[in-house]
Amino acid sequence: MSDEELEPIEILELPLGDWHRARGARMVEFAGYHMPIQYEGIMAEHLWTRENAGLFDVSHMGQLMLSGEGAADALEKLVPGDISALKEGRMRYSLLLDEDGGILDDLMVTATPMGLYVVVNGAVKWDDIGFLREYLPDEITINHMDDRALLALQGPKAVDALLRVVPGVDALFFMEAGSFFWGPKSDPEPLWISRSGYTGEDGFEISVPASHAKALADALCAQAEVKPIGLGARDSLRLEAGLPLYGHDMNPEFDPVEANASFAISKRRREEGGFNGADRILKALAQGPAQKLVGFAVNGKMPVREGAPVYAQDGQVGSITSGGFAPSVGAPIAMGYVASQHTPVGTKLEAEVRGKRVVLTVAALPFIPHHYHRRGKAL
Repeated sequence: MSDEELEPIEILELPLGDWHRARGARMVEFAGYHMPIQYEGIMAEHLWTRENAGLFDVSHMGQLMLSGEGAADALEKLVPGDISALKEGRMRYSLLLDEDGGILDDLMVTATPMGLYVVVNGAVKWDDIGFLREYLPDEITINHMDDRALLALQGPKAVDALLRVVPGVDALFFMEAGSFFWGPKSDPEPLWISRSGYTGEDGFEISVPASHAKALADALCAQAEVKPIGLGARDSLRLEAGLPLYGHDMNPEFDPVEANASFAISKRRREEGGFNGADRILKALAQGPAQKLVGFAVNGKMPVREGAPVYAQDGQVGSITSGGFAPSVGAPIAMGYVASQHTPVGTKLEAEVRGKRVVLTVAALPFIPHHYHRRGKAL
């Protein structure tokens, strides 16, 4: 078949596609779906979320339920986190690893009464499902819950707004989740809600049947604190929070130590190993990686973008993986990989942008403080 005869790839619709358009969203293709990039503007939406509450449609992400005897132990062969120790209603950020320890995806795992609820990135969810089917034992059932939408309500006033719609959610702390009911007492709709998100702010992620997503989005946006927010602001918010975007700041080329995600390797797993790529990863933990993901403050007003080479004098020592203007910082920022000798905070480097050199300074992550609602101490 020639290139001319190839059928165009169908771009899929999310349950809230028409809802976004009716609210004036500019739609783009992302992860195989039509998704809102912005409504009134990225800068305004970013700042609104930092000060109030923003509603994000993240229904493109994969919602999976792993069930069956030994599901946690089986998953631990593929991720470096302590999954078997998770108590019901507790969550853990982890990394799906290939046989060599390269990162296939980053994901969230929650222990529920039904099994392990796993949320994976939309761009690679089909690859993740295929990988899990191949490497998990046949006794483990993988249910792709594609009949559910996923909404994220983020910002310092998120709890005030959501509490009016779903009573009881204020009982959750960061990285906790539970089942809640919404709607008339005669026929309430079950929701699965976690106190989590990817903006660095307090907030919630809400799994809702796709058939009820519009009504829930309407109810949330009827609250004075809430506006719908697009993908553009979601990206600038997570970048300021120092949170990596899979496919950009993480991919199979890098292991968790290189990706500055050593925190995802639980203490027991460091001692016992037994996960994909453990030899490579534990060696990197002990000896240090050859390269590492770091943050950069950017001198001047010119943003540096993904792919820009990073130099120490005349020699290239790395490259940018994410970059852009940071509304809450008031300046351009970036993330990227550089050789380990250039990773100390304060190190001066340069990026090449349009044939010109732009001065970078290695910066501590996150660029702005996280505002998670923790239970006394980090869980």
